[in-house]
Amino acid sequence: MITTKPAEFREALPEGGRLIGLDVGSKTIGTAFCDAGWSFATAAKTIKRSKFGKDKAQIEQLVVDQNITGLVIGLPLNMDSTDSPQTQSVRAFARNIAVLGLPILLQDERWSTQAVERALIDADVSRAKRAERVDSAAAAFILQGAIDALVG
Repeated sequence: MITTKPAEFREALPEGGRLIGLDVGSKTIGTAFCDAGWSFATAAKTIKRSKFGKDKAQIEQLVVDQNITGLVIGLPLNMDSTDSPQTQSVRAFARNIAVLGLPILLQDERWSTQAVERALIDADVSRAKRAERVDSAAAAFILQGAIDALVG
């Protein structure tokens, strides 16, 4: 089940359980996890993209290791809420990763990277360290927005 509606996503989930957030880019996939009570999201690792089968295997391992019950994937919409080529790519990724059998929420990710970039700059993180952390931090930002909508 793939949806853009938090209420539908919540209904498809077992009670509680951890979620994984994914910021899917062309070169990397940022990951983040939330606690079982859906209080806060925490940035995790960044996966270097390769063939889909390898990417799926890495995500599947994270799902197993972290007892994940649902996926939240950032959806890069245009500012006017229309799809872009990157949006279509993320939708295709979601359809392909759905073989894991978990509910998927496509969460609007407009401004996530910019917000994270600003926060890292404000924290005086060097340019090199920002480049390493921005994808997983964006995944945490996306996941936090989703869990706020789920519990709100």
